[in-house]
Amino acid sequence: MRTINFNISSNDDNKQIKQFLKEFGVSSSLLTKLKHTENGITLNGAFARTIDELHNGDLLTINIADSGSMHRPAKMDIEIPYEDEDIIVLNKPPLVPVHESRNHIGDTLSNFVAYHCSQRTAFRAVFRLDRDTSGLVLVAKNELAAAKLAGKIKKDYYAVVAGKITKDGVIDAPIARCGDSIIKRMVNDSGERAITEYYPIKSNGYSTLVRFNLQTGRTHQIRVHMEHIGHPLLGDSLYGGDCTKINRQALHCKDIYFVHPITEKQMHISCDFPDDIKGLI
Repeated sequence: MRTINFNISSNDDNKQIKQFLKEFGVSSSLLTKLKHTENGITLNGAFARTIDELHNGDLLTINIADSGSMHRPAKMDIEIPYEDEDIIVLNKPPLVPVHESRNHIGDTLSNFVAYHCSQRTAFRAVFRLDRDTSGLVLVAKNELAAAKLAGKIKKDYYAVVAGKITKDGVIDAPIARCGDSIIKRMVNDSGERAITEYYPIKSNGYSTLVRFNLQTGRTHQIRVHMEHIGHPLLGDSLYGGDCTKINRQALHCKDIYFVHPITEKQMHISCDFPDDIKGLI
C-alpha cells in the first residue's frame, strides 16, 4: 500500500476531490480503484467521496493498493543509484534482459526487483533497454508513478563507434524492418521517421565516444543510424560493428532526467560506464 498525503492550499480551495486528483495525474481507472478500496480516499482522516470539496488547510490522503504480481525473485548483483517509495532506478549490467522471456527466466531485472522489493506489485519498467545495452532503467513502484512518468524521461546514451567523428550532427532518416527479419532494422523511405542527435566526446582515431539524444524512439535507432553514416557501434555484430574488443554493442544509458511523479521535483540520475566500455575509452 502506498499512502500519499496532499496538503491543500488556497489554490485548490472549493475544488472537488476528483478534479484535484485528476489534475495531479490520477487516471480515471485508478480513481475508480481508489473509490473501491477501503480508506482509498480520506479527507482529514475521514472517509471521503470524490465529489466532496476541498478547502485550504485540508489533508487529503489516497492509499494505492498493491496490484499485479511480480516474477520469481532472484538475488543478483545490480547497483541501485536511486530508490524511494515510488521509483527505483537500476544500473542494468550488459547481457541482462529487462523482462523475462522464453529464453530468460529468473535472470532479468524483473526477477531482481521481485527479490529486492518485499511488497507484491507489478513490474513497471517505464522504459526498456536491449539485453546487450547497459545503463539506467527506471521502474515505477505503483501505477500512479508509472502513468505520470510514461514517455517523459529524457535519456543520454553513450556509445563507442567505429572511426573518427569530429563534429556534432543530426541524422533524420526513416527506419523500417529489414526484409523478413523480426529483429533487424534498416534505413528505408518506407519506414517511420527517426531523428538522432549525436555529439562526439573524444576519439583515439580508431573509434569515437559519442553522446546521443533521441528525438524519436525507434527500435535499434542509434545502432541503425550509426551504421547508416558509416560508423557502426563497436561490438554490434548485427549492424557490422567490430567485435574484436567487446562482445556486445558498446551502448550505455548513462543519464536520465525527469520530474518525480509524486514530489514533482526535477531529477537527474547518473551512473558510471561498465568495465567493458571503459576498456574502449
